[in-house]
Amino acid sequence: MSRWMEMAQCAQTIVILGHVRPDGDCIGSCLAACNYLLEQYPDKTVQVYLEKPADKFSYLKRFDTIRQDAQSGVIYDLCICLDSGDKARLGDFQGYMDQAEHSICLDHHVTNQGYAEENMIYPNASSTCEVLFDSMDEEKISSSVAECLYTGIIHDTNVFKNSNTSPHTMEIAGKLMAKGIAFGRIIDETFFKRTYVQNQILGRALLESISFMDRKCIFAAVRQKDMDFYGAGSSDLDGIVEQLRVTDGVECAIFLHETENHVYKVSMRSNSQVDVSRIAAYFGGGGHVRAAGCTMSGSVHDVINNLSIHIAEQIGPEPEEE
Repeated sequence: MSRWMEMAQCAQTIVILGHVRPDGDCIGSCLAACNYLLEQYPDKTVQVYLEKPADKFSYLKRFDTIRQDAQSGVIYDLCICLDSGDKARLGDFQGYMDQAEHSICLDHHVTNQGYAEENMIYPNASSTCEVLFDSMDEEKISSSVAECLYTGIIHDTNVFKNSNTSPHTMEIAGKLMAKGIAFGRIIDETFFKRTYVQNQILGRALLESISFMDRKCIFAAVRQKDMDFYGAGSSDLDGIVEQLRVTDGVECAIFLHETENHVYKVSMRSNSQVDVSRIAAYFGGGGHVRAAGCTMSGSVHDVINNLSIHIAEQIGPEPEEE
């Protein structure tokens, strides 16, 4: 039995937390752990707290039980932190971890320094859902849990295209498919399907994108006024940085999303050379070698200039014009 399950077995009340602005791996891992625990121990209290997740994940079992409001005075026996590279990324819910009798973190972010009482951190894993699968009894994984795990894996591997995809990842995916999940529908409806608003804002970002560093890098920015114009939310920005990344000749892609005046959420992706987790960590963020992010202040020009210095150290400066 894995360590987190041993701890869960000894706890009566359990809280599960993920990172702010939860993505597919965060939501998938949190609900996978919740469903797995309640299927094994239906008498226990298990509660997931996350910022509002995107409705496209509503097919996952117990999605409607996720709470967005922190309850004062509620203390849990055990706090399980999933897919959060540091304590601050737990957002408004980190108090549950501070007050819980015990805590454990399961993660795959290379920048995770181990902030919980106990930690299961595997940087070579494709996703936190892969870490979870390896810690579960495969025979006890239901189709509902398999849906959650498969969702997390496809979102953190970019549907098995990213460099973090290993033969082991593909073996796990096959075992989850064997549980009878609608794997094709999960990919289409949560990864490729876009709303009209999402298509509009993607088009705007691509149209206004700018290449630099001898076209080895590309960036696009969406300001708050653009979000207001389209009536878009942060979940409508999914996939933009990935589309920038696959631009012919590009090594590093950057997408900036203004969250408040002159404050930008930075998403970075690279193809083969640039370790974007190193750059993100310098600016107080984190992530993976080929996918990372941080928050930066200043104008778009300031942010890109500051990032460019660190990118150039890894791929070389832009050649001077003759």
